[in-house]
Amino acid sequence: MTEAVFANGLSKRYGERLALDRLSLSLSPGSVFGFLGPNGAGKTTTVKLLTGLLTPTEGACSVFGLDPCREPEKVHALCGVVTESARLYPQLSGLENLSFFGELCGLPRAAARERAESLLRRLGLWEAASLAAGAYSTGMAQRLSLARALMGEPKLLFLDEPTSGLDPESAQAVNELIAAQAAREGVTVFLCTHQLRYAQDLCSGYGILHHGTLLALGDLSSLAEQAGCHSHAVFRLGQGEVLPGFSLQEGFFRRPLRSEEEMPALVREAVQAGLHVYEARLERPALEDVYFRFVGHEEGGRADDTSA
Repeated sequence: MTEAVFANGLSKRYGERLALDRLSLSLSPGSVFGFLGPNGAGKTTTVKLLTGLLTPTEGACSVFGLDPCREPEKVHALCGVVTESARLYPQLSGLENLSFFGELCGLPRAAARERAESLLRRLGLWEAASLAAGAYSTGMAQRLSLARALMGEPKLLFLDEPTSGLDPESAQAVNELIAAQAAREGVTVFLCTHQLRYAQDLCSGYGILHHGTLLALGDLSSLAEQAGCHSHAVFRLGQGEVLPGFSLQEGFFRRPLRSEEEMPALVREAVQAGLHVYEARLERPALEDVYFRFVGHEEGGRADDTSA
């Protein structure tokens, strides 16, 4: 199977500054990949290399087997791109913008309008369909930018902070549409974000980039193992009861697990000991815990993740 995205030793240097250092990764078609890292990590440079907007200093990359440098038009025909700042024709309405881009992608006029209307409805923009895009709020323009990227029915979506400036309801609508693209339409998603909770809900795999270097690559379970983040057994017991070997934190008894297979036995032992178990749960590491473990180690402490 041809990889949707492939990079081998991909590097980019701007003068003396190394923006990307020997990046290697491979994404299967239909996967949703979270590319995580602080501002200046090299995420945008990576996207520009993969879409043929930049030429690598070293290494190679491909999109569905196509070299972005040699065949940029073919790569662009397969991709949709959403940047943090929406780029639209402000004098055209939302519907006109989408219809125009749909025709540029080769759709017949009627089909372009039909798809534009469908996307506007799915993203909660139908009531503003006839409004000039220049009058859209930041959040509305960002949703319209996503709709534009989807007009050509791309096989690969590059998304740079697609929920930037959105209220929670709009962000949920965008994330649901992104998830649907992968689940129902088989679209590969390359998501650059610092919204770690959204990324955990959406993505099946992650790459953590810092100062141009890929620190870790894999699904959440493998990244947690690499980072030394353990699952915990968590119990809430009756008043005055204790669990030997557990630490009490804010009313809950917690203990790290070597393996999740330990959990059933711990529950059984607590019940057999006559304890009143009001709550017992397996608490797995969150993406946020794993991310800060990697980036914090690089910075010599907990990193501040306030931007992409």
